[in-house]
Amino acid sequence: MRNLKILGILMILAATLTPMSARAEAKYSLKEMTPEVSAALEARRARFDNLADLKSKGMVGEDDRGYVKALVSEPEVEAVVDVENNDRKLVYTTIAQQNNLAAEMATIEKVFAEVQRDKAEPGEKIQDANGQWVTK
Repeated sequence: MRNLKILGILMILAATLTPMSARAEAKYSLKEMTPEVSAALEARRARFDNLADLKSKGMVGEDDRGYVKALVSEPEVEAVVDVENNDRKLVYTTIAQQNNLAAEMATIEKVFAEVQRDKAEPGEKIQDANGQWVTK
């Protein structure tokens, strides 16, 4: 049962990497599912609908570093952004550590930013690679 759960989480993570080449996907992948990463991915899945709602309302956008940004000054929105970014940072850091890429953290973030921009729904705010906020 545990192996099926891990496989499911890895499939979700792999799906976020789909637009990248197979070589890049292998370079920026998890080698081992740690309890911390598993918890972070579960938490992200649990808040997915809430975050999607905030994005659709223009309250949150995807930045050019692979994180979400509150586009309004509301404590509830900022709280969601903070926990989401903490979970993303944990996943990115773990990928860097497991692949001996600590010096490439900025690259890992940019790769995931590209993935998040590609996955953004029409009408959502994204920060392009040049740092400009646009509506997809």
